[in-house]
Amino acid sequence: MQFGIFTIGDVTTDPTTGRTPTEGERIDSMTKIALKAEEVGLDVFATGEHHNPPFVPSAPTTHLAYIAAQTKHLTLSTATTLITTTDPVRIAEDYSFLQHLSEGRVDLMMGRGNTGPVYPWFGKDIRQGIPLAIENYHLLRRLWREKNISWKGQFRTPLQGFTATPFPLDDTPPFVWHGSIRSTEIAEQAAFYGDGFFHNNIFWNMEHTAAMVNLYRQRFEHYGHGAADQAFVGLGGHVFMADSEAEAKKIFRPYFDNAPVYGHGPSLEDFTAQTPLTVGTPDQVIERTLGFADSVGDYQRQLFLVDHAGVPLDTVLEQIEILGKEVVPTLRTEFERRRPEHVPSDPPTHETLAAQGPASPHRQVISSPVAIAEQQAAAEETTVGAAR
Repeated sequence: MQFGIFTIGDVTTDPTTGRTPTEGERIDSMTKIALKAEEVGLDVFATGEHHNPPFVPSAPTTHLAYIAAQTKHLTLSTATTLITTTDPVRIAEDYSFLQHLSEGRVDLMMGRGNTGPVYPWFGKDIRQGIPLAIENYHLLRRLWREKNISWKGQFRTPLQGFTATPFPLDDTPPFVWHGSIRSTEIAEQAAFYGDGFFHNNIFWNMEHTAAMVNLYRQRFEHYGHGAADQAFVGLGGHVFMADSEAEAKKIFRPYFDNAPVYGHGPSLEDFTAQTPLTVGTPDQVIERTLGFADSVGDYQRQLFLVDHAGVPLDTVLEQIEILGKEVVPTLRTEFERRRPEHVPSDPPTHETLAAQGPASPHRQVISSPVAIAEQQAAAEETTVGAAR
């Protein structure tokens, strides 16, 4: 099972000191977080993509390439890549380039983002969010699997005899996760292609998360990619740890109360009761995280948020040290002890996908002109069914 860190890259004033880091300092801190993750034996570092204050990660491939040059084992990912407002040709070439630079240590998570104003900034209509996600991703898959493409769609200019450059490393496209917290259409999209589904469950109760994951699992099996419990699932989570629960809450409370994403709302106690946010001891984090699998089934990737809301870098690095030394080793052992033999322990990597050769389902093209329409109809049907 993979464990790692994800960051949303917010530039937030430390409420205990009143100091706000510069954008440069925040970018540097994200780099240090990734390097620390590799140092303590974690598997993944993922960065968000945002184009609005107070966030800085507007160029994920630039940053991940910089981190790739300083690491040897870390898988570099996104959380998320904006498939709606970023041109698929740009995504195809940027991430193939990163694939080559990192020697295959890259996958990515597709998503629509959580900031409505981004759409017009990039010439898109937020009311077309789902159709954009479906059409753009369908084109992206073709760009990573075919050369000399001729293509025409609704949302961008046609392509005539186009080949993305560089082509994916070893002719093997990166593995893709589809990230969503509430859109059943995105769970449907992940299942349609046999991709991974990542539910960033930092806002929702586990009942909601389980419903989304179970929908994806059922549709994964429906499309013939394997049994429902063999689908590739990833979860997010937010933790803060100290020697005692009381100490952890005392330290973290001012950061939670002023958090730009979910501050100024429910109390810390209410939020930890209602969501997977865990503020306490390492043992409490272990117990809570192991319980996720009771709700969603055995899964393959767990990413933790530890640097949100102005928590100072030294404290964040201490949290990663605790994760790597005290929490994750136990989680690895316990998750694998309970996992049935037929359920994958890890998501696909470049090495495993490349080893499957040209006949791999991962390399196959879904190029029928009606494929998008079929998926759109299935997504709409799924949405209606989920609402009943």
